[in-house]
Amino acid sequence: MTNNQPTPEAIMRLINGYWATGILGAAATHSLFTHLDGGADTADRLASLAGISERGAQTLLDGLVSLGLVELNDGRYANTAEASTFLVEGRPADLSSFAKLKLTHMGGMVDLPEVVRAGGPVRDAAVEVADNPHWAEVVPAIAAQSVPVARIAAETLGLAEAGEISILDVGGGSGIYSAIWLGLNPAARATQLDWGPINELATRLVAERGVGDRFTCVDGDFHATDFGTDAYDVAVYSHIAHQEGPEDNVAILSRLRSALRPGGTLVLCDYVVEDDRSGPPFPLIFASEMLLKSKQGGTWRRADYHAWLTKAGFEDISFQSTPSPATLVFAR
Repeated sequence: MTNNQPTPEAIMRLINGYWATGILGAAATHSLFTHLDGGADTADRLASLAGISERGAQTLLDGLVSLGLVELNDGRYANTAEASTFLVEGRPADLSSFAKLKLTHMGGMVDLPEVVRAGGPVRDAAVEVADNPHWAEVVPAIAAQSVPVARIAAETLGLAEAGEISILDVGGGSGIYSAIWLGLNPAARATQLDWGPINELATRLVAERGVGDRFTCVDGDFHATDFGTDAYDVAVYSHIAHQEGPEDNVAILSRLRSALRPGGTLVLCDYVVEDDRSGPPFPLIFASEMLLKSKQGGTWRRADYHAWLTKAGFEDISFQSTPSPATLVFAR
């Protein structure tokens, strides 16, 4: 047997990939990363603080070391830099709620073989409706994903120094873009268009950041609600395009173009794949999520976004990679 022969190790890790979701979700549920950050560096200390068994704490620590989220040195455990930034509760980009949420989604993957055959969802769960109570859990959980990207977009556009600008966020969810941008620019105002129950959550979350007095919501379905004409300096279309089909994306982008004032900028953020669909890894694998849950959505290519934006009337289109799996697109 030579070193060049294939081994089953990588495939075995993939087959058992649900272990990673389970370990991370369980660790987040019991605040292990937060306790580690506070100095609980052994299994017995973690068990005591988290209120779990020492055997359970040790098992989670072993799994987290395997996943590269926890380091072990001289018998002491500590968060890696990534875990410290993204999994300690209360930090701006904390993804622990999202990890716990995904733990509840694991069972849905058993439908994927049939979904692949059918070409779309096989269960009518009525997820994409305004009054679904799951928004109360989902909207805050996914907000942290957009924190670093929203800051990068603000820096690229120089929003902090832009003065009295007006922002429109279509399908803004938690209002995280508005919250961050209003925090950077005390003269800016933002309007979010989304379903009423989601806007209620956004109003509370934005107010908690101290900028609620400059944040307004319009309740409605963005497919049909008027965006206005020449009304905004910046518009946001973040993580919406992947759930829409090509025709709907063109229609929405065209209306966003009309809503922008001359010289205004559209900020689009999503999981964008290369034109030959060779990468990046996360957007490619995210396509299965859309197949499971969306009748028309997908992970779209750079060429798709460029074509849609051009058809919508934008002329200056640029793509910017970020440290996250998402790509920023700026269009004027």
